[in-house]
Amino acid sequence: MPRYRPHVAARPSWRCRVCGAAWPCSPARLALLGEYRENRTDLLIYLGTLMGEAMTDLAALHGAAPENLSDRFVSWARTR
Repeated sequence: MPRYRPHVAARPSWRCRVCGAAWPCSPARLALLGEYRENRTDLLIYLGTLMGEAMTDLAALHGAAPENLSDRFVSWARTR
């Protein structure tokens, strides 16, 4: 049986170590929603903190951080 590998970010590129997609990838989002299912506010704080770290890392790599980081890191996790 294959062992589960968590979909975590490879820094400083912020790509998923497992699937190579921009992190948080779909499997990472599902895992985060499950982990924080009882406290969406904590999830948003956690993701906001990671977004700040990603801004710094990606700006150092590319000269500027991508414009859509809030959509990538935070918007998907808001309550609908």
